[in-house]
Amino acid sequence: MPLFRRSDGKLVRDLHPMRRLMPYVMKGRNQSLVYYEQTLELHKTLPFLEAWKRARGKLSIFHLVLFGLARALNERPGLNRFVSGGNIYQRNKTEIAFTAKKEFKDGAALRTLKMEMPQGESFPELVARIADQVHGARSDVVKPVDKEMSLLARLPGFLLRWLMAAAFWLDDWNLFPAFMMRDDPMFASLFVTNLGSLGIDRCWHHLYEYGNVSLFCSIGCVQTAVLPGADGQPELRPILKLMYTFDERINDGHYCVASLNLVKELVEDPERYLGEVAPL
Repeated sequence: MPLFRRSDGKLVRDLHPMRRLMPYVMKGRNQSLVYYEQTLELHKTLPFLEAWKRARGKLSIFHLVLFGLARALNERPGLNRFVSGGNIYQRNKTEIAFTAKKEFKDGAALRTLKMEMPQGESFPELVARIADQVHGARSDVVKPVDKEMSLLARLPGFLLRWLMAAAFWLDDWNLFPAFMMRDDPMFASLFVTNLGSLGIDRCWHHLYEYGNVSLFCSIGCVQTAVLPGADGQPELRPILKLMYTFDERINDGHYCVASLNLVKELVEDPERYLGEVAPL
């Protein structure tokens, strides 16, 4: 039982004894990794994206995936958990972190963003917020988290190691300052990397020991694959693969996969969940 309360989550008390013990059997996130690959069929998705672009402006599969992930985390709160100090916590908020490249060229700076995903937010509202966040990330305005990282990078190695050790200790004992977690993308429900936007196919990604991100999603490129058609005959169809890495300690594999299937349902048939595209 922790001595202090956390600002970003509440202790989960009604755990099965086996799950309660798992953080002591598997102490780190990268000892607890489970990999899951999801194949999404896009024969309904791509026409939806084209209709949206004609009627309302820019849109990509990334927006749909992000909205689907927010839906899964909000509707299946058992996915929105983390482990710290040997205890499992339910997050107070749904927050997703992702990266935006300032320019699409070698050596261009990467900016990491973290957005809260409130339940009930509409898809158009999320699209508008993402556009604002990405525009701000690609500007020359330096955010507080970037200033902090720049300052830490100037420190000598021995001092940096001491500070990181202190940060891990404070986090384990629920003493890590709330104001430092608020904008830190490593304290989030989920981290997303959109490799497809860079022309890179999907890949498995590790979790970070620092912070408390329990789920990572890597988005690949749109490809074609031979799949059974409506008549059972093989045909070429567009697909997208999502690669997930999650911390097995937060919940069982069946629960996590069932939750992530909500993403698949929404992205594969967006009109069913979001309605027909109406012009602004």
